[in-house]
Amino acid sequence: MTVPDDLRRAALEWRDDDPDPATRAEVDELLARDDGAGLEDRFGTRLEFGTAGLRGAEGAGPNRMNRALVRRATAGVARWLLDTGRAGDRPAVVGRDARHGSAAFAADAAAVLTGAGIPCVTFAGVVPTPVLAYAVLHVDACAGVMVTASHNPAADNGYKLYAGDGAQIVPPMDSEISARIDSVGPLADLALAAEAVGSVPEDVVDAYVAAAAGLSVAPRHRDVRLAYTALHGVGQAVALRVLEAAGFAAPAVVAEQAEPDPDFPTVAFPNPEEPGAMDRLVDLARDRDADLAIANDPDADRLAVAVPDPDAPGGWRALSGDEIGAALGDWRLEHDGTGPDRLVATTIVSSSLLGKLAAEHGVAYAETLTGFKWLARAGLARPDLHPVLAYEEALGCSVGRVVRDKDGMSAAMAFAELVAAEKAAGRTVQDRLDDVARRHGVHRTAQRSVRFDGPGALARSS
Repeated sequence: MTVPDDLRRAALEWRDDDPDPATRAEVDELLARDDGAGLEDRFGTRLEFGTAGLRGAEGAGPNRMNRALVRRATAGVARWLLDTGRAGDRPAVVGRDARHGSAAFAADAAAVLTGAGIPCVTFAGVVPTPVLAYAVLHVDACAGVMVTASHNPAADNGYKLYAGDGAQIVPPMDSEISARIDSVGPLADLALAAEAVGSVPEDVVDAYVAAAAGLSVAPRHRDVRLAYTALHGVGQAVALRVLEAAGFAAPAVVAEQAEPDPDFPTVAFPNPEEPGAMDRLVDLARDRDADLAIANDPDADRLAVAVPDPDAPGGWRALSGDEIGAALGDWRLEHDGTGPDRLVATTIVSSSLLGKLAAEHGVAYAETLTGFKWLARAGLARPDLHPVLAYEEALGCSVGRVVRDKDGMSAAMAFAELVAAEKAAGRTVQDRLDDVARRHGVHRTAQRSVRFDGPGALARSS
């Protein structure tokens, strides 16, 4: 297709403003071969900044994740922090995963924040998303930026923003920031850090590990064999430290998925919900006669588990997010405190079973819109209550009040403890789920994943 003049102008303007030679060259190549479809896909629309920040395929143009977009978005975030009085003299904290481009994106975000007059601290290397969320509170930051695409395909990256309360942003924060992003002028005019950006205090990860392990409610139960995979992500080192600090023996680890790898070579899609993603983990668990198989997604904010099941193909079955939430909810309500001043929460698309468990135990129950940006704020809205558990059906769990977002590592510790306690009583997780069903009826839910790619994907998905 012949490239329309307005599309060509947009591509040239972007190229001339882009600080990255790789994406500038990508634009030049598309223009040289008159690739109208490729240019339309990159410049005909743009990634919108919303409550989930930004996420999309990497490449040139406003509809891709790239250094120009990260600088522009961060300039808008900085302006918002300053305009609304949120910054003060509090720092911002920046973390990243191991995806392609994450190191450069994080460095750009830190340089723009610091250049705008907001002190910024960064982690020395990769970090799981829950640790970044924890760090916002630990260092009393005005905001946190996490460069990650979580469980998206290898071609993607993203930019996730936490407010100073340690929770993800919610409306109208997103529209306020988006308006300021739109008003950012030429990138060449942005002030960048003139000196080295600061480092996150060395004790942050140690403090997170201690706090996560401190969520234990039955420390005498540790006779359990575990298998674990990080799915080529950044969670393994911290997740294993949490388990060790809580008193568990080291799990068997899927060796070929243990180290961060941005290409995710052993899985078609690095999402533990996807068929086949946990096959190597289950094979290892079966080989080691494990009691529980644990998977974190690549940024370790989600928890997936599989358990032995003689009636399932291969003798193992992955639990759904609603089953994880029901089992953990029932267990934690029995053991995490007493009395009515406790809270459990889930979303409108999750099972209604948690509400019945809350009524059974006489505790507060909240049902929110989809996403942990809302679940976290259910707890913030009730500071008088102790948050026992928040979960969503998409494998997100938050136990206690350590992190104001989903956290697959502390949830892994909590679930391992549940399995160990049931094993000590001669029981299984399925026995607990059956008990819950006998008290409250069988609740069956199911998910279907539908992927939308290419131009107009967002419109076609709605």
